[in-house]
Amino acid sequence: MPGRSPATNDGRSTIARHAHRRPQHPFLQILAMFAIAVGVISVSVIGVSAFAVVDAARAATENSIALGGEDQLPPTLGAIEGGVNVLLVGTDSCEGQSLALFPRCAEDEGGERNDVTMLVNISDNPRRVTVVSFPRDMIVPIPECTNAAGEVYSAKTAQMINASYVEGGLGCSVATVEALTDVDIQFAAAIRWTGVINMSDAIGGVDVCVSGDISDGHTGLSLTAGTHTLKGEQALQFLRIRHGIGDGSDLGRISNQQQFMSSMVRKLQSEAVLSNPGTLFNIATTAIAQVNQQQLVLTQGLANPTRMVQIAMAVKDVPYEDIVFVQYPTVYGSAAQGGRVYPVTDDADALFAAIAANQPLTLTGEASGGYGVEVTGEASKPAPSASESPDPTASPSASASASAVPEVRVELPSSITGTTAAQVTCTVPEG
Repeated sequence: MPGRSPATNDGRSTIARHAHRRPQHPFLQILAMFAIAVGVISVSVIGVSAFAVVDAARAATENSIALGGEDQLPPTLGAIEGGVNVLLVGTDSCEGQSLALFPRCAEDEGGERNDVTMLVNISDNPRRVTVVSFPRDMIVPIPECTNAAGEVYSAKTAQMINASYVEGGLGCSVATVEALTDVDIQFAAAIRWTGVINMSDAIGGVDVCVSGDISDGHTGLSLTAGTHTLKGEQALQFLRIRHGIGDGSDLGRISNQQQFMSSMVRKLQSEAVLSNPGTLFNIATTAIAQVNQQQLVLTQGLANPTRMVQIAMAVKDVPYEDIVFVQYPTVYGSAAQGGRVYPVTDDADALFAAIAANQPLTLTGEASGGYGVEVTGEASKPAPSASESPDPTASPSASASASAVPEVRVELPSSITGTTAAQVTCTVPEG
């Protein structure tokens, strides 16, 4: 895992820097990142439409923000070299949203919070992917932040993590997670509600499972027991739902989101998606539209289509068991503390040490911190197609060495809940 950014004279890390343009604050799930990356692969490698790549580069660069320490692109096209960390956030902004779909926005008082915050680590050889979700109500320190307008917000010792976006936008959320995890974040992205709806439509829907009927008046989602293919508004409702599932908490919602992401990753890795130029072109052009409509924002390093291709090439063949979705470990505070959750940093340190050492992870905790899902089966990895070729950037010596020496798996503390993409899960109704 990359090291930390150097410290300034006053001891603070020189991390996130902010927008060159007016602030743009989208709502993001990890689906946007994977969808954009896979979409760009389609137009870059398959050659469906070269103009889409040019359009994507122009629109994404014009609407991107800057983070400190973003490196230059290498001259060759292939999987990204080394490990990489990407922060993906989703906000609750009403800006640009349909009042028909979100009537509460008619009385919106402004402000924008990162109600979804995920850190994605993609390791070097052997490739692994670890997605760490941070509960929105977790109490953390927020460092001093400067927003896109140049306004400085003083450091806070104890705030909910979703206040970081209010304080200073995407850059402040990056700074907050870096300070909490001691991880250097190279890229970040964010998307709003309408962006999620449009991207899920472009993917063609994601299969989810519910073990019993669920109905939530807050999001408007009602599903009967069984498997459903969700896209558009229903996909967004499923990602936002917490009432009516598990214990009704944000922790249950996180595991629900992890079910969606796990199913989506399996779909994007399947031959049915990766071999369909029409579907991939639709994903790419939809992503471009979200940037132009200010429903999607990327940091400058991530806005380059070549970089998207490199990241996608690094994750597209990772085994299901090495794609791990976990929740940052927490403990509930007292009633006097408002029922918020607090970080269990010692257990989190064990997680991030294993990620830094690129060790395979073994989960010992429950599938969900909020009883939101249950494991119901194991997913089968699709057989590789005859047209697939080895990654030209892979190191033969490194691969041989990795296969010759048995890897030591790290058993994570039981306070760390989550699943792998190899596990099929179902959402559990509340009660």
